[in-house]
Amino acid sequence: MQKINKSAVQMQAEVIGNKKVGPYHHIVFAVGEMASNSRPGNFVAISIGGEATSLILRRAFAIYRAIDKGVMGGSIELVIAPYGQGSKWLCSRNVGDFVDLVGPLGTSFGLPTTNANTMLIGGGYGSAPLFALAEVLKNRGCRVDMVLGASTANKIYAPLEGKRSVSSLTLTTDDGSAGIHGQISEAIPRLLREFGTEVIYSCGPMGMLSAIAKIADEFDIAHQCAVEEAMACGIGVCMTCVVPVKDPSGIKMVRSCIDGPVMDGSQIIWDKKDVLDAL
Repeated sequence: MQKINKSAVQMQAEVIGNKKVGPYHHIVFAVGEMASNSRPGNFVAISIGGEATSLILRRAFAIYRAIDKGVMGGSIELVIAPYGQGSKWLCSRNVGDFVDLVGPLGTSFGLPTTNANTMLIGGGYGSAPLFALAEVLKNRGCRVDMVLGASTANKIYAPLEGKRSVSSLTLTTDDGSAGIHGQISEAIPRLLREFGTEVIYSCGPMGMLSAIAKIADEFDIAHQCAVEEAMACGIGVCMTCVVPVKDPSGIKMVRSCIDGPVMDGSQIIWDKKDVLDAL
């Protein structure tokens, strides 16, 4: 088992930007030195609701981008969908407000040792960590092909920004309102052949990650994915975010908040039936 990210700190982070982008909010926090320790794939855990709230559990949010210099010092950016009570509260914060934040937490994406052909696959706002990863890979000389998918066009986050950071950008939508009509996994095999992909990075819903893992296995391509499991504490204490992985003894349950969220897609046991059969 991993230990909590050794660079993690708890702090009162000031909101220095909050902009609505389509159905999402792009929120910027001043975090000082925390930004320099943040890597693509890391996340933060935020206390939600204020001092008098009944929302006692922190909420985990993937870091969209970390900037270690600026007018306010280091900052991190989050992309948040205001769906639940906690995320709506966070999206309603104003510039100058403070939130209780712990980070950076979790594992980050591993980088190729050579100038590999990489494919970044993201579903909905879950694609947020891939934009910073694309910049890192591009600076290392890698080819970066990005595939962004969602149920409909307005749920694809910042496609124009993605286009600036990569060698190619492909969009897919379930309803055909943008790009290729169909689920994102349906387009991947053709694109892997076209681009000669050697490493896949993915973020998004667990169903999508499972489908990508199966394709990566069929093509014998390395696959790193950031799993989306509900995290109650974010520091490995509560055991609510466990994920079954392969182990010499059969199955091992690991905590996605500290052993992940970035994990080797080939080691995760995606089918619940396989877990039950092994018990």
